[in-house]
Amino acid sequence: MSAYNFFSFSVLLFLFYFGCAQQMESDKKETTENKTEQTAQPLADNSMTSLDWDGTYFGVVPCADCEGIETTITLAKDFTYKIKTKYLGKSDQVFEKSGSFTWNKAGNTITLNDADGKETTDKYFVGENQITQLDLSGSKITGALADKYILKKSEKVSLTDTKWKLIEFRGKPVQYSNPESKEIFIQLSSEDNKAFGFSGCNTFRGSYELKDGNRISFSKMATTLMACPEMELERDFMKVIETADNYNFDGINFVLNRARMAPLARFEAMK
Repeated sequence: MSAYNFFSFSVLLFLFYFGCAQQMESDKKETTENKTEQTAQPLADNSMTSLDWDGTYFGVVPCADCEGIETTITLAKDFTYKIKTKYLGKSDQVFEKSGSFTWNKAGNTITLNDADGKETTDKYFVGENQITQLDLSGSKITGALADKYILKKSEKVSLTDTKWKLIEFRGKPVQYSNPESKEIFIQLSSEDNKAFGFSGCNTFRGSYELKDGNRISFSKMATTLMACPEMELERDFMKVIETADNYNFDGINFVLNRARMAPLARFEAMK
């Protein structure tokens, strides 16, 4: 081999090894960057890192062709969710679905994925003890009904010794005509099996008994005798108390029923 050919071969060999080294370094850098991108978490405090966001949230959001959509969403620490919806005044059917959810890069908004892991249009802004349903573009809904899209976090409580506020009566949300009106409620005392509460105008007191199979009965109910301008809801409410024979309780909501009829009265825990 001539000196010229040997020199040319050496140059080509050097360029080959130099190019390989550069490519290996580039590949290593790209792999490191990809791994960092996949595992990196937002460094600043945000909803995902600073709040106790796991739990159950409840609210009644606006509906175009019904009285409201009763919505319960449970978020788990493993980034899965369960959601129950009921179209008030339209159907007694409860729709349920579950799946996973993902956080946005800012760590303040979640997007629900369906059972197959496909991203849906359901997005919620996560705040302190509440989540807010967002519109299709991922923005907060504004206007007079904006607060109606907020779901409040609910802590599980005991059926007894809890004050239960009436929120739905015979399938319709309870509306109090006067903002200063006292809320209708019932409480079951575990100490003496006494039931007592406020029915809209008068207070009431009596006895109750819990039986196997989620059965319940009330007896010896008595009320004060005050007269108020609007008594219809109170009269109907007391009839429900006297005729209810079974209940549902999930640690968040308390529901009174009769036989297999539609739920008669739905309550939530008062704070």
